[in-house]
Amino acid sequence: MGRIDRHLVAMSETDQIAYLSETVYQERLRFERDGDDATVKERERIDGLARALTEGPEAMRTATARLVRAYSHEVHNRFSERTFGAAMRLAPAAIKGLLSPSEAGGWAWPKWDGPERVVIQGPVGQLQALAKTHTLVFAPTHLSNLDSPLIGYALHLAGLPPCTYGAGLNLFSSPIMGFLMSRLGAYTVDRRKRHRLYKDVLKAYSTELIGRGAHSLFYPGGTRSRSGALEAQVKRGLLGTAVAAWQEGLLEGRDEPEILIVPVTLSCSLVLEAETLIEDALAAAGKSRYIISDDEFSEPKTVLRYVRQLLEMDASVVVRFGSPLDVLGNPVDETGQSVDGSGRPFDRRLYVCDRELGVRSDPQRDRVYTNHLADAICSAYRRDSVVLPTHLAALAGWTLLGSRYPTLDTYGRALLPPSDRWVDRGDLVSAIARGAEAVDAHVRAGETQALLPTGENRAETILTQAVETFSAFHSRRALEFEDWRVLVDPKLTLYYGNRLSSLLGPEELV
Repeated sequence: MGRIDRHLVAMSETDQIAYLSETVYQERLRFERDGDDATVKERERIDGLARALTEGPEAMRTATARLVRAYSHEVHNRFSERTFGAAMRLAPAAIKGLLSPSEAGGWAWPKWDGPERVVIQGPVGQLQALAKTHTLVFAPTHLSNLDSPLIGYALHLAGLPPCTYGAGLNLFSSPIMGFLMSRLGAYTVDRRKRHRLYKDVLKAYSTELIGRGAHSLFYPGGTRSRSGALEAQVKRGLLGTAVAAWQEGLLEGRDEPEILIVPVTLSCSLVLEAETLIEDALAAAGKSRYIISDDEFSEPKTVLRYVRQLLEMDASVVVRFGSPLDVLGNPVDETGQSVDGSGRPFDRRLYVCDRELGVRSDPQRDRVYTNHLADAICSAYRRDSVVLPTHLAALAGWTLLGSRYPTLDTYGRALLPPSDRWVDRGDLVSAIARGAEAVDAHVRAGETQALLPTGENRAETILTQAVETFSAFHSRRALEFEDWRVLVDPKLTLYYGNRLSSLLGPEELV
């Protein structure tokens, strides 16, 4: 309650009433939407806060404290290093047990060689060393509800420490999953609660975790990329908690107050929820919907089939850890010291400290620093994103459809009838070849990364790999061979091609 209490004290009484009134209003709207899902205690606490708004400051403070305690208990979970270690050792065998053939038939389990399926890239040695003296905050791109387990496993493979991270309340609906996730570092985030008080509780919780030296992970984009594109902008809220925790550490004279941010790009040949996410991105009504409750992640058999498919493909998931940044968005050297654009080290504490008075509080200044950090993370995402065959082939297919139907906008192209969804195979191979050359140029310029086939018939190999990958999972095929032409699913090719939307334009393909 301490942080929230200080936040309220800094407000005028009028602002406090407006702040808490919004909580009452938003929660009552949620109760109407959720119906019986809202508990009696939740309703009682909100009704108590509503009454307190008319009874004076002391009553408001008591009711607010009661609500904040309830939110804090809901958010907090028990991390267990023993459970984490066991999970990382036993996860492959556990999944194998779930997917192994039974007497009634079932899945055939592929050979498990996780390190070949999950490719780790980036300055891992530097991060291993920095983790011993700094608190690391990993900031990944976000594609799927399975990102956190995948990144958790990647941290284990890379020899990096486990992290705390926020996970949606819906992911705790299974008692077994809830038990495991809570002990694997996940804390609960109820995205149905949209008012500022709840968001401030989450920020306070994150600040406390980071300040205590807990390595953390959160998605600056806020939610999964609906379109499949890289995050061009990120939310500042949780990023600001790293800035706040760092300054608190300096102010309190903690032994190891330094905090570093590590951008992480997750590149997948297949995305579990691709079909649902692109539908949501295209639907006008879906653009404002925050939570998808009926996507592929809600179907256990679909999740298991997806995991099995990933484990059968070489380099199906690439986790690239970016170069670490300080909390102001500056690069750092091997020891974690901030460096300027010319590589010269400087003392970042001087950005927030007065030589005589120590740490100076300046919310406006901190917002500027957080914005700079957000921009640096987005730049890292573009630089460290890894182009895979499914991305390039899908973008080429989507682009050629646009060439065939130049008068159609994105929505018209996405809704083409099945009989019109095809492109000439030779044209597609040529487009992929041009795209691959363009990607190579961007890689040489340090603007992106790639994991594409090389050698003779490169474009044909990229296309064949993409078609084989797409044929293995989705109910529809993003690309499918049919004699001299290739059938194209416009929505799926739009989704996977969007991964390269900030890198390649149509003119580089056709």
